[in-house]
Amino acid sequence: MARAKGTSCSSKGSSKGSFKGKVNKGKARKGKAKPGVHAQIPSTPDRIAGVDEVGRGCLFGPVVASAVMLSGDAVLQLQAMGLTDSKKLSASQREALDGEIRSRAISYALGLASVAEIDQINILQASLLAMRRAVLKLTPEPSFCLVDGNQLIPQLRCDQQTVVGGDAVEPAIAAASILAKVWRDRLIQRLDAQYPGYALASNKGYGTAAHRQGLEKQGPSALHRLSFSPCQPAKQLELLSNDP
Repeated sequence: MARAKGTSCSSKGSSKGSFKGKVNKGKARKGKAKPGVHAQIPSTPDRIAGVDEVGRGCLFGPVVASAVMLSGDAVLQLQAMGLTDSKKLSASQREALDGEIRSRAISYALGLASVAEIDQINILQASLLAMRRAVLKLTPEPSFCLVDGNQLIPQLRCDQQTVVGGDAVEPAIAAASILAKVWRDRLIQRLDAQYPGYALASNKGYGTAAHRQGLEKQGPSALHRLSFSPCQPAKQLELLSNDP
């Protein structure tokens, strides 16, 4: 999620063994997402969910979110196994932690927003929609959510707190980032066989040189985000006309 300035303090009330990070102070009503307005983190860790998304900057495929609830003991166990921001881990490390998180979580869930939804409502709103869908699948329901980034999730039934750079500082958010990343990477690897020519298995839908070259040669597929400039037919014509 997008980063923004926050107030530096320990993430009080998070699961036992949590990192220290930046959180935005303030109070918010349940289900109301107002920029810059946030709820206080509860003093007990019971039923706190970490929420994160992956694939926001991709040119291809859905945006995927995960929500994870961890006990204090599970946090300590997972930290001993190397739990951290998914971007700091290798693919094999994420795969190993994915199973450990699933087996130790109080509850976890995945949600996604489709390419059609991304193009219709924009990538920010689609990312928040995927997050909301993940949270609403949790059983039991969380009493509080720690949300990566600086945007609150609309229409939640519980209070929430944004955490800037949360995947690096909050264990439950780090766990959510790993589950979302592993699930989406597996999906894109399967889709690579259906949509060849874009090097999707290696770039996971991000706009690498090989991916852009595929767009130049064969245009966007049915799962490319046409609201993103590199995927737009007019942009493709411009790229082709500049090709010597």
